[in-house]
Amino acid sequence: MPAKQVEQTNGPPGLHGQALDDAVLLEQVAKGDVAAFSTLVDRHLSAVLAVARRMLRDDAEAEDMAQEAMLRLWRSSDRLEIGAYGARPWLRRVVSNLCIDRVRAGRNTSVVDEVPDEGQPADQVQALERQQASRRVDEALKSLPERQRLALVLFHYEGLSQIEIGKTMGISDEAVESLLSRARRALKSSLASEWRELLTAPED
Repeated sequence: MPAKQVEQTNGPPGLHGQALDDAVLLEQVAKGDVAAFSTLVDRHLSAVLAVARRMLRDDAEAEDMAQEAMLRLWRSSDRLEIGAYGARPWLRRVVSNLCIDRVRAGRNTSVVDEVPDEGQPADQVQALERQQASRRVDEALKSLPERQRLALVLFHYEGLSQIEIGKTMGISDEAVESLLSRARRALKSSLASEWRELLTAPED
């Protein structure tokens, strides 16, 4: 059955498309409109769940974190201000923080920002998965410190820019670059043979 149509309003100035639609929906959610909240859930839950799964590598825990993020959206709807990308960046930030807290609850990890290393092509992690190394990539991702893993997931799998990742994680662009650099270095070490095959594979 199609979702209930939400009455359109002008919404916050400067918003267009889905961002404006999200803002309108949030206005309705703040008034207790369950149908409007259901529409937001349908629109954003899969993306939020994808982040949680990459972070936690556990479907049950990922679903818990994604649901908690959506509940926080419901509870914050009356005071939430969204930008040009709609509600999704806020939801990504919330679920990312929830996942980090969950990981830290089971393992204390100290992360110290370092000077960034030389950058690596952004498509190498995905290329490794295309070479049927997905299971080992998953294991290697899980072994990373949580902030390195989060930065890598948001950059390579969610397609966020370094600036967007910085806003999501509450850190500088330079710190994001450092996290990405160290995460790639760790993956190269853990997946040395697969990485060499990737770099030496002939082009089509």
